[in-house]
Formats: sequence, C-alpha cells, structure tokens
Amino acid sequence: MGCCNKLCGLKVGIGAGIAVAILGIILIPVGNNIIRETVTKESVIEPGTTAWENWVSADAPVYRQFWLFDVQNPLDVVENGSKPKLVEKGPYTYKTRYLPKENITANPETYTISFLLPAGAIFEPSMSVGSEEDSVTSLNLAVAGGYKLFPPWVLEAAIKLNNVSLFQRRTVREILWGYKDPILKGTLGLFFPYNGTYDGPYSVFTGKDDISKVSIIDSWQGEKKVSFWNNTYCDMINGTGIRSGPGKNKEPCLLKALFFNVFRSVSAEYERSLNLKGIEVYRFKLPPLTLASPAVNPDNQCFCTDSVVTKNCTLAGVLDISSSRGQPVYISLPHFLHGSPYLVEDVEGLGPSEEHHVTFLDVEPTTGFSLRFAKRLQVNMMYGPSKIITVLKKVKDYTILPIVWLNETASLDDETADRFKKELLSRVDMLETVQYTLIGLGSAAFVLCTVAHCLISRNNNKLV
Repeated sequence: MGCCNKLCGLKVGIGAGIAVAILGIILIPVGNNIIRETVTKESVIEPGTTAWENWVSADAPVYRQFWLFDVQNPLDVVENGSKPKLVEKGPYTYKTRYLPKENITANPETYTISFLLPAGAIFEPSMSVGSEEDSVTSLNLAVAGGYKLFPPWVLEAAIKLNNVSLFQRRTVREILWGYKDPILKGTLGLFFPYNGTYDGPYSVFTGKDDISKVSIIDSWQGEKKVSFWNNTYCDMINGTGIRSGPGKNKEPCLLKALFFNVFRSVSAEYERSLNLKGIEVYRFKLPPLTLASPAVNPDNQCFCTDSVVTKNCTLAGVLDISSSRGQPVYISLPHFLHGSPYLVEDVEGLGPSEEHHVTFLDVEPTTGFSLRFAKRLQVNMMYGPSKIITVLKKVKDYTILPIVWLNETASLDDETADRFKKELLSRVDMLETVQYTLIGLGSAAFVLCTVAHCLISRNNNKLV
C-alpha cells in the first residue's frame, strides 16, 4: 500500500512538473506580448509615458566639439599655387541643446506633436584646448562665397577695395558664430545665428496610432519637404531626428535619421552589439555608401549640382549644400573619410580614421531609444582658378578646403541609466526569470519524479 502511495505521488509529481514546465513555455509568447505592450505604451510620446518624460525635457546635455584647420602656408598658396598645409586645432567645446522644447502642441487628429527647439551654445573651457579668442588662419569666407556669387571683376574690385586676400586670420568665435564682413556688408560665419534663435517648428509622429512611426518627422517649418535640390527624392523629409530611436527595433536593421545641418536624410547600418552602463545597445553607423558618388550610389545623383567641381559627378565623400547655404559649402565626414583619394591628396595634414571620424548611434533594441550618439561632420568651402581675380590666378585646380569639423555627442548619464533599467529592463528581466524558473523547476520535477517512479516500479517487480 505504501509503494502504491509513493507511485501515485510520483505520478502526481510528474504531472505537476509537466504542467509547470508547460506554464513556463506558455509564458514565453505571453510574456513577449506583455513586454511588447509595455514598450509600446511607454514609447508613445504622450503625457505619463517614459518617452514623454525624456522627450519634453532638455535631456542629457549635447556637446559640440569643433576642430578648426589652421592654414600654415597662405602666401605660398596664393603666390605659387602650392597645396595648403593644414594643422588641426581643437577641440573647442560648447554645450548645446540644454534648453527644453517650447511651444509644444499636440495634434490628436494627425497623431503628431509640434514644437520649437531653442538654440544655444555655452563655451566649456574645461573641455577645450584654448579660448574662443584663439586665432586661426582660414579661407576667407567672403572671397570663397563671392567666387560663385559675383562676376569675377566685381569680386576682384571688392578684394582690392577692402585689401583682403584668399585667407584671413580670425578668432575661433568669429569663424564659428559670425563676424561683420567688409565685402558682403553683413554678418558672416559658419554656424550663425545661434543664441536666442529657434530651430523649427518641427512636427513628429507620436506613435499613438502606429508605434513604428514614433519620432518620425512629419514636417519641418510647416513643410513636408525641402526645396533645395529640385528633386522629389532628394527633397524628401524622412527618418527621425538624430537623437530619436526608430521605434521598436528588436533585430539589426537599417535605420534612417535626418541631419538638418545638411538638409538631407541618411541611413545608418547596424554594426554590432555593445554594453552601455549595463544596458545592451545596437550600434548603427553611417556607411560609405551614404556619400558615395552617383556612379556607385545612384540615389546621390540629385545631389550632384556642379559637374566641373565634382568631375562629372564621380566625386565621392562630399555633399554640395550650396543651394541651401547660398555659399559654395560642401559637407563631408571629418578628414574626408570615405571620400575620393584626391580630396586628401589636394591638401597636406589630413588623416581619415574610422574610429575617430565616423558617425554612430547606439540604440536600445527593446525600446528603440537612442542612448548615445556621435554626429561627426566636416564643413568645407571651395575655391578655384581665375584669370581675373588676382589672389586666384596661381591656383591650379578647384580645391575643396576643410574649414572645421565637429563632433556633436551625447550619452545617457548614470542616473538615467539606473532609472531606465529599473523602470523597464528590470521588468523584462524579472519576467524572463519567472519563465525560465518555471521551465527549469517543472523539467527538474518531471525528470526526478520519472526516475524515482521507474526505480520504485523496478523494485516492486523484483519483489513480486
């Protein structure tokens, strides 16, 4: 009778073990659904969600680091047509994006939300190699700009009247944020205006109706496209802001982001998985195809606007944004990374590096939130030969000259990382722990009870 009770008890244990293991297995899809619903709810940009709290605030500070190129042989370039010799000076660091969004307006009928982004820059001496008053010899922005804006004889007269040359000595502050130019009779700089101004208005999707659209830009300054390229594809506004995630992004994939510095959308490709303050992130980076020549990437054909400078659109690594800036400005990756070899060969002092010069974005795969990024761009201007303009008579060919490159970067701090892990990832981990614990306990009970049942049954058979 005792053996019978033991066998019955073991059979119950086997059944219970199977039931517990099955419950754990069932919880996997159920748990995934719970996780998905939680992430979806917290990722929508509306009051009360984690996404809203991060979105409306100034968030982690964004730093812009500038490296300026100091021309060492300006007279030799003008008088003998020599290659410019460059020395990189920097970084000069500014804290930006430290002000919260303004004029936030929800548009429930279109599931969008609009806002203004205040602009501001505070110089950070402790993160810089010198002061804003450091001097740099750089290309004369007015002469380079006037090269395409004015007839040659007009520019030549203005150069002589104001006693200027192809190069000028200016402070870091002036080159970056502007100065009064005698030729153009106005303020001229690479990144002006800044303090006291606004970027936008932007309109982005909240993700309320479709979580895959969260943070995707619907319009900018009231328009759903720009009008710089005279081409439907190139004028499109798509993707998210560089600081926004792609919504849910569980698998490595292609991610689109919008760089308003260059007025175009770009794609970033998955590279690898990393650990950031105890959080798994997917790293996306800008691939070489982004700024490839139209011969390699036909999508870039509409960005080729000057067949002479781009050598019949075979030039790789630079983007002509003259139509959006009103000056012969070319954007590239720092030190012409992924560019045509002759861009680096036309000057001295450059050394492209994948590690230091590539743009990347680290995305938490469960939520799609961007937890760290580094946007690295270089601003270049072009000058070329002229039979009329004296300071250009010795120039042998069109040269795209680096002026400055920047690294705009931000990363979540320790406090935000702890809150992120506590409010979301800890729930996910706890649910996974429960799932696998149930499967483990159920499987163990099943195996142990089955083995015991077999042993007792064998002993019973021997006694009979």
